Amino acid sequence: MITAFISLRILDIFDIFLVALIFYQVYQWIKTSIAINIFIGIFAIYLFWLLVKALKMQLLTTILGQFMGVGVIAIIIVFQQEIRRFFLHIGTKYFSKGSKFSLDYILSGDLFKSNNANKQEIMKACWALSREKMGALIVITNKSELSSFSETGDYINADINANLIEAIFFKNSPLHDGAMLIVRNKILAARCTLPINHDIKLPSNYGMRHLSAVSMNYQTNTLVITVSEETGQISYVWEGKIHPVYSEQDFNIAFSQDF
Repeated sequence: MITAFISLRILDIFDIFLVALIFYQVYQWIKTSIAINIFIGIFAIYLFWLLVKALKMQLLTTILGQFMGVGVIAIIIVFQQEIRRFFLHIGTKYFSKGSKFSLDYILSGDLFKSNNANKQEIMKACWALSREKMGALIVITNKSELSSFSETGDYINADINANLIEAIFFKNSPLHDGAMLIVRNKILAARCTLPINHDIKLPSNYGMRHLSAVSMNYQTNTLVITVSEETGQISYVWEGKIHPVYSEQDFNIAFSQDF
């Protein structure tokens, strides 16, 4: 009798697994921002609504029911940045230029993947900037155009060269203040303005350069490399996290990401 009542199919197990995976991914996406507190608040209200509904408290049930009725719209408004980032991540990872499902990939193979020579030039420049304690902010992508950000700076469109990168971030250079954009193996622009997401909380030892780097990665899913002007520490930002770079192996890990 019990087995007849509890009917569990393979598809049901798969369904439960997918729901758990979705909740886990949602948590991973929002845990680094203030949105996690908003999510907990909404979830607490939802549990309270279920409680008063079970206790048949009609007035509270009606009021909270009206709130839950527009809950989807409220969630879209509150979590618009996180939702935007999710769809941007899906689009750039799987369907943009350079991805496995894009037309250019099908026709020409892995056309925009960073080659080793360019990686070495970027590494060489970063080590030199680190030794001289010259701050740098470098955004690298093989998929996005980043036109909205390149328009805020000065257009360069030059081949990747360590000496050029060092010259741009030299303290007396008019281009050193801002970010450099490297798009598909070209230095596209310099002195670019990046977004600042004040909902992101970083340890006190990180400044505005790192906050801007995390915000940029969070919004565009690009690889961002920073060089601290105070300590000379090289770091890269990926998946909203700051990873210190101490060796060439750390750089290899950074460039192995799907940016």
